[in-house]
Amino acid sequence: MHDALVISQVILWIAVVALSAIVLALIRQIGVLHERIAPMGALTIDKGPKVGDKSPVFELIDLANRPLTIGAASADGRSQLLMFVSPTCPVCKKLLPIAKSVATAESRWLDLIFTSDGELSEQDAFIARHQLESYPFVLSSEVGMAYRVSKLPYAVLIDDEGVVRAKGLVNTREHLESLVAAKQMQIASLQEYLKTQHGHGAATLANVERGAKHHG
Repeated sequence: MHDALVISQVILWIAVVALSAIVLALIRQIGVLHERIAPMGALTIDKGPKVGDKSPVFELIDLANRPLTIGAASADGRSQLLMFVSPTCPVCKKLLPIAKSVATAESRWLDLIFTSDGELSEQDAFIARHQLESYPFVLSSEVGMAYRVSKLPYAVLIDDEGVVRAKGLVNTREHLESLVAAKQMQIASLQEYLKTQHGHGAATLANVERGAKHHG
């Protein structure tokens, strides 16, 4: 009886050690895959003004009755990040805190502007619910039509010369930050950057972000 108990304990410990080794091996493989998988930037839809084109210019009044110019060259060197959102878009609501966080981090050169269309009462409630009062918010179907926005949330980054520097669908923080990185690195998209790096091995998102900060 005693011998059987000892043998069972030995077998149990061997199994535990073997499982631990397997788990460590899997963790290592996950790390390797993470390094090899390229980041997915914002999905660019090839409609409307292309990256590198001059942006259409709009003279508007935001919902707080403030005059607002979208798409024109900026004398103070500031860029604009247009966020196309809707009160009925669940992903938009999840992305709002991320958009505000990115705008705060890049506040020395970037202005965040929200744009939507629909009923004014819905927009006012949307702004109040998500505390967007400190950001310009315009109600204009013309802006969305000019950029051929068909899916939300969508973002367009316009530089201080009034040139479209990055654009695309943005469903995650990674997507949104990829637009900022693309502008700072003077590339159309992270996908374009990764294609140029194909012969030198896959790049990770951390490497791209470090490059963006270096160029910013």
